[in-house]
Amino acid sequence: MNGASREALAAARERLDALTDNTSVDAAKLAEELASVTSLLDREVSLRRVLTDPAQSGESKAELATRLLSGQVGGETVDLVSGLVRSRWSQSRDLVDSVEELANTADLTAAQRGGGLDDVEDELFRFGRIVGSDPELRSALTSRTATASAKGELLRSLLGGKAQPVTERIIVRLVTQPRGRSLEAGLDSLSKLAAERRDRMVAVVTSAVPLSDRQKQRLGAALAKVYGREMHLNLDVDPSVLGGVSVRVGDEIINGTVAERLDDATRRMAG
Repeated sequence: MNGASREALAAARERLDALTDNTSVDAAKLAEELASVTSLLDREVSLRRVLTDPAQSGESKAELATRLLSGQVGGETVDLVSGLVRSRWSQSRDLVDSVEELANTADLTAAQRGGGLDDVEDELFRFGRIVGSDPELRSALTSRTATASAKGELLRSLLGGKAQPVTERIIVRLVTQPRGRSLEAGLDSLSKLAAERRDRMVAVVTSAVPLSDRQKQRLGAALAKVYGREMHLNLDVDPSVLGGVSVRVGDEIINGTVAERLDDATRRMAG
C-alpha cells in the first residue's frame, strides 16, 4: 500500500488494538464479522468504489456503511468499518485488503488471549511445509474448479482437532477466499502478521538435524541482537544441507551450511 492507504490502515490498526484491549470484546466474533465484510466488499465492486470515492465526504460514506451493516454485524464492527471508510484510500482494493487484515488480526488476538499464539505460528509454518511437499494436496486446495465448500471440508478434515481453532479459521478463509494471492504468499503474510502481535520478526531456520533448546536460544538471541527485535524461529530439518544452519529473515538469507560452502568452493574452482 502507498500514501493515503498506508496511513488509513495504520489508523485502523490502532483503533482495533484499542478495541481489543478491552477483554469484554469477543475478538473471535469480531474477526468473523470483519471477514464477512471482506467478502461483501470483495464481491460488490461498485459498493467499495463508492465507499472509497474521494469526491464523497467521509461522513456520508460512514453513514452509508452504517446503514448497510447495522443489524447484520455488531456495533464494534460497524464502528471499525465506518472509521475505515472515513479515511482516504489510494485504491479501492486497499480497503478490502485492510478489512481482511483486521479480521485476521482480531483472530490472532483471540489466540494470544488464550495463550495459543505460539502454537498458531508454528501450525501456519508446518502447514506451509506440508503443502509445499505434497503437490496433490496443493492442487486440491488451489484448484479453480473445486468449490469453496469442498476446499473448506478438506481443510477441516486435515486440521480439525489437530490445530488451534484460530489456525483452522484463518487457513480456511485464505484457501476459500484467496483473492488473487498464491497459497504460499498468503501463508507467509499470515505468519508475519502473527509475529507482529508480539512485535517480533520471523526467521526460517533450516538445519541438517534438529537444534537443541540451547542452540535455539542462542540463535534467537543472536538474531534479535542483529535485527533489534525479538525473533520467532520457524524450524525446518533438511539433511541435504549437510551441516550448519541456513536462516531466512524476510528476503535476506544467512547461509552457513556445509552444502553452501561446498557450492561456493565449486564455483570458485570452475571460475
